[in-house]
Amino acid sequence: MSELTQQQTVSPQQPEEQEIDLIELAQKVWAERKLVFKACGIAVIVALVVAFSIPKEYATSVTLAPETGGKSASGSIGALASMAGINLGASSGEDALSPELYPDIVSSTPFLTSLFDVRVTSEEAEVDTTLYAYLKDYQHSPWWSVIMSAPFKALGWTMSLFRDEPEEGDAKLDPFHLTQEESDIAKALGGRLAVSVDKKTGVTTLTVTMQDALISASLTDTVMHSLQNYITDYRTNKARHDLAYMEKLYDEAKQDYTEAQQKYAQFADANLNISRLVYRAEQERLQNEMNLAYQMYTTVSQQLQMAKAKVQEITPVYTVVQPATVPLRAAKPNKLMILVGFVFLAGVGSVGWILFVKDFIRNWKKSEAAAQPEPETV
Repeated sequence: MSELTQQQTVSPQQPEEQEIDLIELAQKVWAERKLVFKACGIAVIVALVVAFSIPKEYATSVTLAPETGGKSASGSIGALASMAGINLGASSGEDALSPELYPDIVSSTPFLTSLFDVRVTSEEAEVDTTLYAYLKDYQHSPWWSVIMSAPFKALGWTMSLFRDEPEEGDAKLDPFHLTQEESDIAKALGGRLAVSVDKKTGVTTLTVTMQDALISASLTDTVMHSLQNYITDYRTNKARHDLAYMEKLYDEAKQDYTEAQQKYAQFADANLNISRLVYRAEQERLQNEMNLAYQMYTTVSQQLQMAKAKVQEITPVYTVVQPATVPLRAAKPNKLMILVGFVFLAGVGSVGWILFVKDFIRNWKKSEAAAQPEPETV
């Protein structure tokens, strides 16, 4: 009974002990409040320096509603195709190039390198050059990145003294074999392009981030049209090849019909009053060849029209839900978030120092002092 009564008397005191401990911790922090305020003040100064040292970045976004699948032949085009012996149903079904692949297309090396020669102009007309030169020579960076990269630049300059410099010629850009500088520019450009796709609706959002507002907006519009052209070329690739082949057949059929018609006319004019059976048989043969060439010419002409209709039928149509506009405010850096983050870290760090680290160091010094042997007295 005595043990039970002791447990009952001890257990109600646990919340009071916890409450007393919290009060003691709060009192300890309050006693060192000057340290907390000083740390937060220094954090504010450092945060402002960091926030204003980071170059501004402007983001421009466009929203597209592309077609997610191929079209099936229907209506008058399908009826005419069946009359001409062409089956357009092969274009129906799910498209091999789904919107989920758009981010991979935009980040691919051929797509990025195709943008190198795009002309860009800054908002204040201070920069008017290619995108490659803009990313190479006109990018601003914070001061600490210059300090951190200085040793590596010095090392690279030293190593370049012992290497043969590559010959500078009129070599064209080869996406299959990029130089180190071209590869770095392509990676930098890829990091500034972002594509997100809504899997349910297929709505595609393209975002371009640049250090100039006008360049960001104009490049967004250029990338949007390049992506549209890439997708259109991919979807209509086979149909355009078929159209080119039908145009070749059409020219050949037209030429054959014209030659057969000329041969028949010349033979008929030369043997106008001759009624021998040999001449009549030759005339009928030439007429049959002309009629056969005409039938082939007519059939190929119909197939050519259907091929043109097929290209038009499967050409995707894009709806620009949100066009590109010049951003009015910078997207980066978020100065408020940087300020809040630095102050929060400084406050947490100073409170942790007061509650844990300071006492730990004090106890550690006491334990070392106690562990040292006392000097012997003579």
